[in-house]
Amino acid sequence: MCGFLRVGGLNLDTFSNTINCMEISWIGHSCFRLKGKFATVITDPFDSNSTGLKLPKLSADLITVSHSHSDHNNPSSIEGSPYLIQGPGEYEVKGVNVVGMATFHDDKGGAERGKNTIYNITVDDVNIAHLGDIGHDLSSEQLEEFGNVDVLLIPVGGVYTIEAHTAAKIAAELEAKVVIPMHYQVEGLKYQLEGVDKFLKEMAKESVTPVSKLVITKDKLPEESQVVVLERS
Repeated sequence: MCGFLRVGGLNLDTFSNTINCMEISWIGHSCFRLKGKFATVITDPFDSNSTGLKLPKLSADLITVSHSHSDHNNPSSIEGSPYLIQGPGEYEVKGVNVVGMATFHDDKGGAERGKNTIYNITVDDVNIAHLGDIGHDLSSEQLEEFGNVDVLLIPVGGVYTIEAHTAAKIAAELEAKVVIPMHYQVEGLKYQLEGVDKFLKEMAKESVTPVSKLVITKDKLPEESQVVVLERS
């Protein structure tokens, strides 16, 4: 049996056996590893030369790419002959269900930075939303179409994406049980983004302590929304 567990930090309903849990690890920027019982998903693998961040050796069954920029689109670096998803649509790979929805990288209909795909990725019955480099608020129609969200992976660093205030608004609108910020300033990143602190203040979660990974199951999601800050793996 598995509970909601922030490894390396504060636990909620923690159990000793986590074999049947799914794990969420942050590789850096917008890249995560979603490890389920039967499949592993990598989101937005980045180019190390572009970002200044080291991409470790990773393998996967499935890769999602939100858009074509090199800091999100380096699938050739991932081992294991993974299935690649690079746009809107509905997909099913090894028991993982993915729904991609078309959005934009800016608030001008893509005129500045082009298109962006946001994904609802279901691993072991946990619905994980990855918003890529979204640059605008979501419309009521998009919120309704996106459906239920258990874990939200959302950019918060501004400059090239939504900033902290809009990220907090979207998190509230999607009513995610767990909110994990991404795409913000970290040591070594070549781009200048805002740090995560502004987003944590918007969410009234300034005291959150970063942890190494999130281990979770559908039946042990927190009742109230939690913000989890992950350390880079």
